[in-house]
Amino acid sequence: MAMKHESYRFTEEHEWVSVKGGMGIVGITDYAQKQLGDIVYVELPEVGRMVEKGKEIGSIESVKAVADIYSPVTGEVLLVNEALQSAPDLLNRDPYGEGWIAKISLADPGEISSLMDLTSYEKFVEEEAKK
Repeated sequence: MAMKHESYRFTEEHEWVSVKGGMGIVGITDYAQKQLGDIVYVELPEVGRMVEKGKEIGSIESVKAVADIYSPVTGEVLLVNEALQSAPDLLNRDPYGEGWIAKISLADPGEISSLMDLTSYEKFVEEEAKK
């Protein structure tokens, strides 16, 4: 896995979150975008919406499938990446950078500790690949 995101945390649904100043920046992992293939549409959450950890906040449509996006944290959606509306392939090209999906205020910063760190996530992906 060619990524250097040691400070990121990950879910079993292949979302990531990077925390900066009480806000979580959320996206999908490189593994997830590769599994989906060419992404053609992204349904973003509404700004101002309260979301719960583990609950659906949007969806991604690719040439292969439609997948739900789950929030890795609980809080209010502060900002969404509007660029994904006209260029959904940003998720394929730069899933950890320009392909971020939403910025969410953290209602409970302690939730982050329940998510996988990079090492744990890489092991999880290896196990998934064996199935």
